[in-house]
Amino acid sequence: MATSEAFRLAELVHRKATEFRELCEGIDEEKAASAPPSSERWSPKQIVSHVCGREDLGHLPAMKAFLERDTPRIDIEVENPFYSERRDRMTFLELLAEFDAEYRRVADFVTGLSDEQLSRKAHIPILKETPVGEYPTLAQWIEAIGDYHLAMHIDHMRDTVQDLSAGEEMQKAG
Repeated sequence: MATSEAFRLAELVHRKATEFRELCEGIDEEKAASAPPSSERWSPKQIVSHVCGREDLGHLPAMKAFLERDTPRIDIEVENPFYSERRDRMTFLELLAEFDAEYRRVADFVTGLSDEQLSRKAHIPILKETPVGEYPTLAQWIEAIGDYHLAMHIDHMRDTVQDLSAGEEMQKAG
């Protein structure tokens, strides 16, 4: 049975996804495919690709693993943009539609979770040195994806767009 914690987490995911999506409004195709000059940052399309997760998988398989196995090991590819040839061929709006669908699926999944399900743990070694720790509960993992991860990439997208806009202004002035 769904709980108030499940609803809170689903709302968190929805709120952060909406904030990310609104930040992407108005980014044209040229800017979406460009990385900031003299920067190792990703292009806006690569950022969206990354927050969508692995192509055709997204975040749900890892979340479902908490429920399907006792303390499953989940290996995370931290700096992988998951930017495939298919995603490269997509327009920015198509990629954003994929983002919208992914986070809608996540929020829908989370909404139906019980307290018992939310308290199940997984082993995520890359989180060992973080406040979450390497054995997070599903609730902690959802919060990490929905809040920390998306918030970090909201800042990442904001900085990238500002750098791209500054580069355009310099080109116009120069």
